[in-house]
Amino acid sequence: MQPSNRLIVGNEAPDFAVKDAYDRPLRLKDFRGKRLLLSFYRFASCPFCNLRVHRLLQLRDSFAERNLHMVAVFQSAPDRIRSYVGKQDDSLPILPDPEGQLYSAYGIEASRAAVLRAALTRLGEAATALAKGFVPGDIDSDATTIPADFVVDEHGILRIAYYGRDIGDHLPVSRIESFLSVAPPRKLMVDAQPSPT
Repeated sequence: MQPSNRLIVGNEAPDFAVKDAYDRPLRLKDFRGKRLLLSFYRFASCPFCNLRVHRLLQLRDSFAERNLHMVAVFQSAPDRIRSYVGKQDDSLPILPDPEGQLYSAYGIEASRAAVLRAALTRLGEAATALAKGFVPGDIDSDATTIPADFVVDEHGILRIAYYGRDIGDHLPVSRIESFLSVAPPRKLMVDAQPSPT
């Protein structure tokens, strides 16, 4: 089991200044005054990841009306992102991080057990992804990376830190909706899941 470097809700989100998969500069500070859903995924052709992006893109306008914006982070190189997940919508900021610097800064974990857990419990979701055309290609990063989602408030403070239990587990949309509809700006939402083994 690897040591946990999970982020603590209530602290500032780790800063970044990078270029997205389309060579556009992006900084965490660009989102001051806005709420941000920062989602970490696996590799660009991951069917679970592409299905999640597809579902979030359907909610993007509703989120934006409530001042929540989305940024995705993938372990793949820009060309791989553009070939797979980027085909869904090239206006979604997608950050390539093949070296894993952002993954490390945000405490993203990896687990072989999490891959097995998803293989045994997410067959329906895998079938849905394949039916939508999200077919896996070459794996160009660590296939054992576990997704994570973070909600950052208008001041750059982490309000939700959700570390998935397996390779298809993300922050439930209902928790995002709850945060947007009832959470005052200073309310903390902590997810107390044990670290995956």
